[in-house]
Amino acid sequence: MLGITHFGFFLVAVFLLNVTPGPDTAYIVGRSVAQGRSAGLVSALGISAGCCVHALACAFGLTALLAASATAFTVIKLVGACYLVYLGVRLIFAKQQAPARAADTTESAVHASAPRPLRQLFLSGFWTNVLNPKVVLFFVSFFPQFVNVTSPHKVLAFLALGVVFVVMSTIWNSFVAWIAGSVTQRFSGKPGIKKWLDRTVGSAFVGLGLRLATATR
Repeated sequence: MLGITHFGFFLVAVFLLNVTPGPDTAYIVGRSVAQGRSAGLVSALGISAGCCVHALACAFGLTALLAASATAFTVIKLVGACYLVYLGVRLIFAKQQAPARAADTTESAVHASAPRPLRQLFLSGFWTNVLNPKVVLFFVSFFPQFVNVTSPHKVLAFLALGVVFVVMSTIWNSFVAWIAGSVTQRFSGKPGIKKWLDRTVGSAFVGLGLRLATATR
């Protein structure tokens, strides 16, 4: 159908790709640890939106053009690396709130009810994914293997595969956000543990950023 080949193998490959930790997983865990389950889930949706951009670019040939340009690859690589390092440093040096005293109960309740910057979290997840050149190269090298070159519906085939990829990624990333958020809730009253969780995830961000900065095509 639509010229898609070896669809079963595609599903297995996408599943294995999703369960392999990478920048997207680290970002979702980091947001869940820092701000809770809802922040992680919104970040997962932002990453899925980034995947939609890659899928559309792959379907209409833009990804191949970008992958062929050494300058474009380098620019995206460095911007993405700097962004990951920035997020990591913020987590490492984040100030931990002390347990609330009885006199602070009203003030804490006001802060707790304040709306979280969900739009900012969504956009951060979006750019984390879009600015990862390895995702660009993955789409341009992986997806064509499952589309028949003689098919008259190649664009539709790429779009269909992209939809499947985004749906599977969203389900997995939402699961990761839920688990990470649940673990964080258990330690929410223990600022010492929360501090080391933030530092661990932040250090992972910095390491991923440095790894991305030194990545080759």
